[in-house]
Amino acid sequence: MVPALLSRGLLVGLVAGILAFGFAKIFGEPLVEQAIAFEEHHHDAAAHGPELVSRAVQANAGLLVATLVYGASLGGLFALVFAYWNRRIANLTPRGTATLLAMLSFVALSLAPSLIYPANPPSVGRPDTIETRTVLYFGTLAISIAGMALSVALGRRLRATRGLWNAIVVATLTYIGIMLIAGQLLPSVHEVPTDLSAELLWKFRTVSLGMNLVLWSALGILYGFAAERVLGDVRDPRKR
Repeated sequence: MVPALLSRGLLVGLVAGILAFGFAKIFGEPLVEQAIAFEEHHHDAAAHGPELVSRAVQANAGLLVATLVYGASLGGLFALVFAYWNRRIANLTPRGTATLLAMLSFVALSLAPSLIYPANPPSVGRPDTIETRTVLYFGTLAISIAGMALSVALGRRLRATRGLWNAIVVATLTYIGIMLIAGQLLPSVHEVPTDLSAELLWKFRTVSLGMNLVLWSALGILYGFAAERVLGDVRDPRKR
């Protein structure tokens, strides 16, 4: 059963990666070009040394390979998580479980960390802060995953005694509280040049988040259909 779910997760991840590539190509690449033009306007491009990979390759084959690998990796991990949590979170169909897991994953892995440390266009920012920003972002990611796991566990525990609605409310507020505290305690990094277009920065961050939304939405919806082909609707009909 698990190998069948895993193989479908990898396949769905590839499809999700293709959709994310299309979104990034249409909406993201023009913003990357503007960011590179801004950087070249402020610094001598020759000072960065020869270009090892051309922009044409980066924007096409490189972007496609990156989104496919990323999508397949997430699809495989998503399938394993689904195999463990199916029928354990709630009395849902495989499609419902996949949708719920995708929604929680988007919030924990993309939305919350991006609100604390939002993405910046490539080549924009102070190079001396890259290592610090990377450590802080992955630290935020770890806090978000742990907070989501704690909130889900708390919700499952309260469901039996307080009811489903109260359990959802408490679990949601718990996660929001954890991330609000993390956002207040974690240091801020000011690496964006003051003369960078605010419109460009806002659009890039929105598109970056949108690409992740496309990826997780595709994973949740498509994998739900694929999983039901393997498992069928295994819910107790009396509890529909």
